[in-house]
Amino acid sequence: RELAAVAEGGGERLRELIRRPVQTNEVGRAAALLGGFLLIAARTGLPLRLLELGSSGGLNLRFDRYRYEGSAGSWGDADSPVRVTDTFEGQRPPLDASVAIAERAGCDPRPVDPATEEGRLTLLSYVWPDQPERLRQLEGALEIARRVPVEIEQAPAADWLERRLSEPRPGTTTVGFHSIVMQYLEDEERERVSRTLAAAGSRASAAEPLAHLAMEPGGEHADVRLTAWPEGPECLIATSGYHGRPVRWCRQPDA
Repeated sequence: RELAAVAEGGGERLRELIRRPVQTNEVGRAAALLGGFLLIAARTGLPLRLLELGSSGGLNLRFDRYRYEGSAGSWGDADSPVRVTDTFEGQRPPLDASVAIAERAGCDPRPVDPATEEGRLTLLSYVWPDQPERLRQLEGALEIARRVPVEIEQAPAADWLERRLSEPRPGTTTVGFHSIVMQYLEDEERERVSRTLAAAGSRASAAEPLAHLAMEPGGEHADVRLTAWPEGPECLIATSGYHGRPVRWCRQPDA
């Protein structure tokens, strides 16, 4: 009866919401990406320029404002409203590295603005109600989003990335990254993203490095892979759960 009343009073609004694709912005995935960001920062010694594909609300562009804790060590703001606990299993990433962020930007076909009430409710609605820890993390990330503005542009991934990578940023390391995104792109666009990164990588230098950090499906777990230019080929740096934890770090030669 209550659902019928809602449908009668706001049927068009309900139809609009049903047509909207799910835009989960999983904060826990920042834990899986963290080691990659730390490794890049430690290797290059430069501030990071973050470019995220499939950003949704861009919450993982604020990864450095969260707290990550585990038996192997901790990283991040101890007073952060976002606390990701029991983060790492086994080896640990280079948690002694520091990160400076020079720029944060993202794109999405249908971005969600987490600083608005509608955006906040939209993102909260995509979390299962029997998972209070994920809800707490998301609520904390939404609080941080109000303090740390980030522009998420409505644009196709390949077009946006090509345009952004054509803009020189000497003295910074550009990091193109994404988490559980590639499966939602058409084959042609995925190939364009790869070609765009490779072309930009061929222009990279020690003064203006480029990195590609990807958390994507690897079977029962997600694989976190890093490609860095000009220094080296793609490598598997970690595996993780699809919501982030637990993160199993793969030992790196200089980490």
